[in-house]
Amino acid sequence: MQRVSVVGNSGSGKSTLARLVAQRLRVPYVELDAIHHLANWTPIDPAEFTAKVSAIAAGEGWVIDGNYRTVVCDGPVWARADTVVWVDLPRRTVMWRIVRRTLRRAARREVLWNGNRERLRNLVSWDPNRSIVRWSWTQHHKYQERFGAARTSPELAHVTFVRVRNRSDIRRLLADADARAHSSSLAQNRSG
Repeated sequence: MQRVSVVGNSGSGKSTLARLVAQRLRVPYVELDAIHHLANWTPIDPAEFTAKVSAIAAGEGWVIDGNYRTVVCDGPVWARADTVVWVDLPRRTVMWRIVRRTLRRAARREVLWNGNRERLRNLVSWDPNRSIVRWSWTQHHKYQERFGAARTSPELAHVTFVRVRNRSDIRRLLADADARAHSSSLAQNRSG
């Protein structure tokens, strides 16, 4: 477990988990939203996005957080990943988290990527492209289908899939990351 892709619905806790896994493995953490969303929520040029992500994925160790299909599932991330962590919490849990997070970010005017902020009015928008809450609701089942099917794909036989459905799964994953980091550290000490 050195090149880890963390995927899951918005609000599932994938970014928090990805940061923790990266810390334990002592590898860089990369949030794809930070690359994709330029100032004023302008999306990056697709070719530039692919080039940047490809350069990162070429590295020896990383944890990449995000679901952008063109660079993750069908692109350089899963082509190089040895592990995919799919955060698949129940929809009710995800919706509670995303509403709470969106309200907090909007009320505090938290700066996200490249100066962007979530707007409170987007919380009530019915358009999933404007409301992260609506996006999360509409994508939940789609991600379950996509990532569920990917687990058995012959093209991804080189990848270990870890499905995280509750706190116990999270604890096991983090303990595994700690153990791998410790083993790697011992091996380096023996060879150095």
